Amino acid sequence: MMSSFEYLLLVLAGIGAGFLNVVAGGGSMLTLPLLIFLGLPPAMANGTNRIAILWQNVFAINKFRRAGIIDYPYSIYLGLAAIPGAVLGGFLAVDIRGELFTRILSIIMLAVGLMIVFGSARKPVSIHTGGEKRSPWVGILIFFLIGIYGGFIHAGVGFIIIFVLDRLHHYPMVRINSIKVIVAFVYTLVVVMVFIYNDLIQWRYGLTLAVGTSLGGWLGSLFSIKKGDKWIKALLLATIVVLSVKLWFYY
Repeated sequence: MMSSFEYLLLVLAGIGAGFLNVVAGGGSMLTLPLLIFLGLPPAMANGTNRIAILWQNVFAINKFRRAGIIDYPYSIYLGLAAIPGAVLGGFLAVDIRGELFTRILSIIMLAVGLMIVFGSARKPVSIHTGGEKRSPWVGILIFFLIGIYGGFIHAGVGFIIIFVLDRLHHYPMVRINSIKVIVAFVYTLVVVMVFIYNDLIQWRYGLTLAVGTSLGGWLGSLFSIKKGDKWIKALLLATIVVLSVKLWFYY
């Protein structure tokens, strides 16, 4: 039986994680350790966390849709491309811990974040129409590979998606975030089935966490729409630095 404190802790952590996942990434770095701390085995914590991710993206997508910032059908193509990889990654998700893994992840996150924030000298573009057109097959292939990682652990996948879309199309950050939440929703919907099949979801924890991530996802999409590239990039860099240090020294 969950205590009132555990309910509150999960909701608050969910709000923070949902906000970070939509605006930048890395929210699962908050929720996965918390679920493990509350007594869930790592594989079950991984599966349980997907329920929260799923609902967070539902609310974020709705907010972006209302603001007219939806890249359709390209975002759907990318989400569908990620599904086969995500299913493979989901079945491989048997252990999400390990000092070597977290240190490698922290380095990747920091490197990608620095490239996103400092590596582009392009001019600002419209949040609705900016960007460069490239062959959709390139994105589809890359997002199949992203799906493998996202299906396995998901934590930090937002940073990878941001980097890929920035380099492929030079999209503004607001538009990238709108694509990111659609892609994550599509493949997470399938990965959840993998974890359900393997009985690796603690529903009470997952649904409680989802209350927080849903609110956080809505707030994150609102922040993205209102503040634009400058503030998103600032928060993105700060998030990456903090989470990278945490992973390296304190995980």
